[in-house]
Amino acid sequence: MTSPDLTAAPAPAGTRVSRRRLPVGSVLTYLSLVVASAVVLLPLVVVLLTSLKTSDEVKEGGALSLPGNWLNLENYVTAFNDGHMLMAFGNTAFILLFSIGGTVIIGSMTAYAVDRFDFQGKKLVMAGFLIATLVPAVTTQVATFQVISSFGLVDTRWAPILLYMGTDIVSVYIFLQFIRGIPTSLDEAARLDGANAFTIYRKIIFPLLKPAIATVVIIKGITTYNDFYIPFLYMHSEDLGTISTALFRFKGPFGAHWEAISAGAILVILPTLIIFLLLQRWIYNGFSQGATK
Repeated sequence: MTSPDLTAAPAPAGTRVSRRRLPVGSVLTYLSLVVASAVVLLPLVVVLLTSLKTSDEVKEGGALSLPGNWLNLENYVTAFNDGHMLMAFGNTAFILLFSIGGTVIIGSMTAYAVDRFDFQGKKLVMAGFLIATLVPAVTTQVATFQVISSFGLVDTRWAPILLYMGTDIVSVYIFLQFIRGIPTSLDEAARLDGANAFTIYRKIIFPLLKPAIATVVIIKGITTYNDFYIPFLYMHSEDLGTISTALFRFKGPFGAHWEAISAGAILVILPTLIIFLLLQRWIYNGFSQGATK
């Protein structure tokens, strides 16, 4: 019994071997990813190159021109010292700590009360939340400033903290969506054991909100860390500067020191980049679980 011949026969002369072509959809997908990456990375590359240049190189060269000395760190020293970056990081951390903590507590308690309790005017409260998200914040800035000024909080770190905690309707909706996914049978079982409403929130509801808390911390932290308008408007003293307003020190009426501003921007980016690399697993989990609710 002869074994079959497994060798492939050569193609006849004159025939073309068909090549596998990529689908049009895959080509467009990769092309869009390349374009999106270029749009995101190109400004960062320009900022990095500018931070390593001298003042003359910034004036004479283009945005993508290479620096003469790749180890030129004078701009970073200038940005750190003249921009009071250490003090700015301290003020920013203080504001972040109380703003995020207050947002998590107030937002989760508000969502728990709205979802678990029936009270008169509940629909009116939900409608008020919806209207608040539709009203542009810039239209209420004059009234908001007058309220903060009447409390004597202008030029203090508590002004932005109060505003960040009291105007975050998005966090309330995030917590509300997660709480609606928690069965009410857990509340009923706890009430049979004699637990009151606050005990149920503290021992049952709040521990189950970890994915929502992670999502809110990420969104609120990034928004507060990058905000420039509120710290610039409500904190005038130099010793109350944040990382966003610290970079504004290098902008004068006759021009800007772009090399120092770029170096300061790199110093501002580094903490968030390190935190992202260390906590990326929890960040992705928080967003993915929040998207399924």
